[in-house]
Amino acid sequence: MSELVQFSLGGRLKPKGNIQCVGIIGCGSVGQVVTRIAAQYGMDVTFLDVSDERNREIMLDIEAQLDDVIAHWGITSSEKKLIMSRIKATTRFEDLSNCDLVIETISSRQKGTLLGLRQELFKKVEAVVRENCIISSDLSTLIISDLARVLKHPERAIGIHFIEPIDKTNIVEVVKGRHTSDEVYGKVNRFVRMINKKAILINESPGNISTRILIPLINEACEILMEGVASVSDIDETMKETTGYVYGPFEIADRIGLDKILKYMDNLYMEYGDKKYKASPIIKRLVRANFLGLQTKKGFYNYKGNGKPIGNTISCAIIK
Repeated sequence: MSELVQFSLGGRLKPKGNIQCVGIIGCGSVGQVVTRIAAQYGMDVTFLDVSDERNREIMLDIEAQLDDVIAHWGITSSEKKLIMSRIKATTRFEDLSNCDLVIETISSRQKGTLLGLRQELFKKVEAVVRENCIISSDLSTLIISDLARVLKHPERAIGIHFIEPIDKTNIVEVVKGRHTSDEVYGKVNRFVRMINKKAILINESPGNISTRILIPLINEACEILMEGVASVSDIDETMKETTGYVYGPFEIADRIGLDKILKYMDNLYMEYGDKKYKASPIIKRLVRANFLGLQTKKGFYNYKGNGKPIGNTISCAIIK
């Protein structure tokens, strides 16, 4: 029998073993981008969220993201329709049964790593999917082996960390657990290549590479701001110009969400006990004021409806 199978509308051929159907659990900001990108590269995607009403909102959000891509000449209206036709919404775990890969991308303002909740989700997924389905989590400060502990087949578990800004970052951190099989890693590596990114293999460690380096950078930027050395925008501009970063430390914090950043800081500080991970008072103050970044239109910057910053909200430690 041929090693190739018919794939997609254009008559392309796709090797067996590739990821053809992806499940997303918890379709917040990260889940939406992953859903859109996977569908854009020809995969069927089923995302699961808490209610039909929430799912309708998510569909509208994904359509709006695609409209923005169209506005920048990235795709055509016909391609948008094709992408949307590959995306399905559900509230039932049973609808993930045909997935080759399921990625948990839940977002919560609760403190901690939500280990217990994520373990419950892993068990629910394993109960409905095939034995060769890969079960993953978009983990930043958690260990994939801790999640895999509740699975009957822990070798199928692997971490996949999409780094913000996902659209502009060309790498994905792929985290092998203690029991992750080479076959699973190989399939995920191919999946990452299928969405036009490069997999960076990580030996599991809370924070991986990106989060462990990003958090001290944001904390140090806050320290410079509190000392009155420079403004938010000047610190960001300096870092972009001298490092080649797409965004400065304050911009990326706003885009990830300051509530998430605070969680990462707390989790890493609990794990390592190192002062460089301890949350800056500025981060805490902004989160208490519900200045969470792009999602609330206020963070280190004020934002227009289109997501463009229109000035700083904070000077030294004073919120404007």
